[in-house]
Amino acid sequence: MKDGACILESLLNACQPAVDPPKPGERCYKFRPKRVQSVLGALTLRRDYYYGLAGGRAPLDEELGLVESYTPGLQRLMCRAGAMDPSYEEAARSLLVYGGINVPGRQIQRMVNRLAPDAKVWAQTRKPDPDQQSIPVMYVSYDSTGVPMIRDELIGRKGKQPDGTAKTREIKLGCVFTQHVRDEKGFPLRDPDSSSYLASFAEAEDFGILMRHEAFRRGMAKAKVVVVIGDGAAWIWTLAKTNFPFAVQILDFYHACEHLFSLCEALFSDPVDIRTHFKCWKTSFKRNGVLKVVTQAQALLGKRSVVDSDTVRSEITYFQTNAPRMQYRSYRRSGYFIGSGVVEAGCKTVIGQRAKQSGMFWTVSGAENVLNFRCLAMENALDQFWQQRKIA
Repeated sequence: MKDGACILESLLNACQPAVDPPKPGERCYKFRPKRVQSVLGALTLRRDYYYGLAGGRAPLDEELGLVESYTPGLQRLMCRAGAMDPSYEEAARSLLVYGGINVPGRQIQRMVNRLAPDAKVWAQTRKPDPDQQSIPVMYVSYDSTGVPMIRDELIGRKGKQPDGTAKTREIKLGCVFTQHVRDEKGFPLRDPDSSSYLASFAEAEDFGILMRHEAFRRGMAKAKVVVVIGDGAAWIWTLAKTNFPFAVQILDFYHACEHLFSLCEALFSDPVDIRTHFKCWKTSFKRNGVLKVVTQAQALLGKRSVVDSDTVRSEITYFQTNAPRMQYRSYRRSGYFIGSGVVEAGCKTVIGQRAKQSGMFWTVSGAENVLNFRCLAMENALDQFWQQRKIA
């Protein structure tokens, strides 16, 4: 690698760009040295440097795409490692162990924060593939989770702590994936490597627009059916109604069952009664029988004393509101997914494994920057970003 760095240094110093005449007020300093870090190691550039009232510039640095003395190849490795390893220090160790590249974790963090805004703009302005084929079913799914923040990012925010303060800020995660086939039993199969993610601290309305753009980029215009799957949060259905008005809306079956179990616990004190009714009513859910369950629960509420009548009424209202999204037998027969496991797993793998490690506290921009790169990496789109950056 040292020999390679020497060869690369000789080539770069021999291939200087065409003579660039000084701009008015500038002075040219010939062959000014600059220490550069590359994937092969450190090397020294001797290039023309111009300095004037507007500051300094070096045409060769611009031609090579250097950022803070790092070559594009090393920038790419730093950003990927910073996004995919559990921490910036771990990313630094990975580069040292796997490539013999000694870059401090702090420098990797600086590079991620420096380039992530460009990656974000590129990700949000990508055009749909003109050769995109017809898509039988496209899924759009939303979820949210909390990211631990530094104190300055939490001033004035309400939270779940005993004193009413917050330790985290909500970040929204959206996922788009596609389905072309079912298995031999008729269950849907997600297309391999079809998931793309968006993570943002934006308000729900703005996030909905971003997700709509992502769905169009992924080929929504050629999708026969669009399905929105959510966990029942009101903001999810508001975004679905606004941005995907013709989509099939499905309440995640497992969240529905969690509410069903809460209903049973509120109705009965005997564990046997709880388990019996939960099992029976869960089967009714699978047969499009949510309103039947509501009727039976209302009858029990009116005829006997229950453990927690307020919870019973709350859960009944929940099921009545979401009944149109709980026709699970119909969804199964149509070959749709009825669970939001993809985006929920994304909350753990995309966000949790990088931004919620022990001892981590973030700024909003710092967390969003590293997660922007991580979303692109999970989509296998980082190479595309670096390629267009090289062309540009």
